[in-house]
Amino acid sequence: MSFRALGIDDDICQALDSKSITSPFPIQEQAIPLALSGTDVIGQAKTGTGKTLGFGLPLIQKLGVHPEHLPRGLVIVPTRELALQVADDLRLASKNRTTRIVDIYGGKTYESQIEDLKKGADVVVGTPGRLIDLHRQRILNLSAISYLVLDEADEMLDLGFLPDIEKLIGLLPPARQTLMFSATMPSQILSLARRYQSRPVHIRISDPDEGKTKAAIKQFVYRAHALDKDEVVGRILQAEGRGKTVIFVRTKRMSAKLTEELVDRGFNAAALHGDMAQTARERSMAAFRSGKKDVLVATEVAARGIDVDDVTHVINYSVPEDEKAYLHRTGRTGRAGKLGVAVTFVDWEDLARWSHINKELEIGIPEPQETYSSSKHLFSDLGIAEGTKGRVVRERKEPPNQAPKREQRPKARQRNRNYKNASKPVA
Repeated sequence: MSFRALGIDDDICQALDSKSITSPFPIQEQAIPLALSGTDVIGQAKTGTGKTLGFGLPLIQKLGVHPEHLPRGLVIVPTRELALQVADDLRLASKNRTTRIVDIYGGKTYESQIEDLKKGADVVVGTPGRLIDLHRQRILNLSAISYLVLDEADEMLDLGFLPDIEKLIGLLPPARQTLMFSATMPSQILSLARRYQSRPVHIRISDPDEGKTKAAIKQFVYRAHALDKDEVVGRILQAEGRGKTVIFVRTKRMSAKLTEELVDRGFNAAALHGDMAQTARERSMAAFRSGKKDVLVATEVAARGIDVDDVTHVINYSVPEDEKAYLHRTGRTGRAGKLGVAVTFVDWEDLARWSHINKELEIGIPEPQETYSSSKHLFSDLGIAEGTKGRVVRERKEPPNQAPKREQRPKARQRNRNYKNASKPVA
């Protein structure tokens, strides 16, 4: 199967080919033909399975090669990071067209976003709060929206955006195509679908043997101890095949503290949390995507919407709040057909919470194994070389060879004597 076979125009396929995107994922195979035909869609697939192009390619195609720069497509997302990611993917798909994509989100000054909108936009990708603000200021025109997407709808509900979403949808023309994409399908989303979609087709993508968590993720759960966690993390970060790694922590303070600790241990780590300025968050994500930093220490809210295909390991430094949070966290790895590793630390006080998550997701690890940084099973489970410590010893660069100072001193003394002799009066 190819994107051309799904009915996608040749210029869009050429844009995808330039980034070696040639074969559609299952959610794309099913969603694209339906979206092109004008059908409302509910797409249910786990994070990282290609939903963006599933709704994005039909949107770009429907706008035409030379759209009129009046917003006709609206994509609502839960986080700033996801807004940037989706906008970048749509820009790639439309690079052979004159389509203008504008990303709108909080935490960034209004001026640049207002300027982008005034220049003209065909697709607006944004978070609910900022979209509403700019509409109130009569800067964002929603009167011509004909294609609406709610991306990661379940996350928006978790973050309390339901009133804002309903307000935004109420501002749109009733004659439109509406697509909702979500990893899970809580009752509120089905209620939204009944109210705001017209006879939607529900697509659910999962492997028959997948269960409730991804089959492509190896899961390890350890009863770890607070004073030993950093050393355990340091050893895991030196496991065989370890690439980009996301470490989830519970608080903003812990994100900053653990990042500092890992940098001190010699790892290329960056923090991502809500107290950081938007520019700092974007720098962290850019460094992580490019590989300049290969460890991202993030709070859960800040990390929602992280879409990086080559994350090999996820470490839950503390137990997630519930089974949905566990799925969102671990879903950052094992993407695009690749294997991933998820490690979860369970403190003594979190045993009851873990028991609930294990039961709901049928993980099969009711009693986490007590684990220390010296435990043999830690090394064998994760492919850590025997004798590895939780600190990277980096080679120091030797300074360039310099002549010993004592060899220079006689010359200095000679110059001083010459100066003194030259200054003496002549008899």
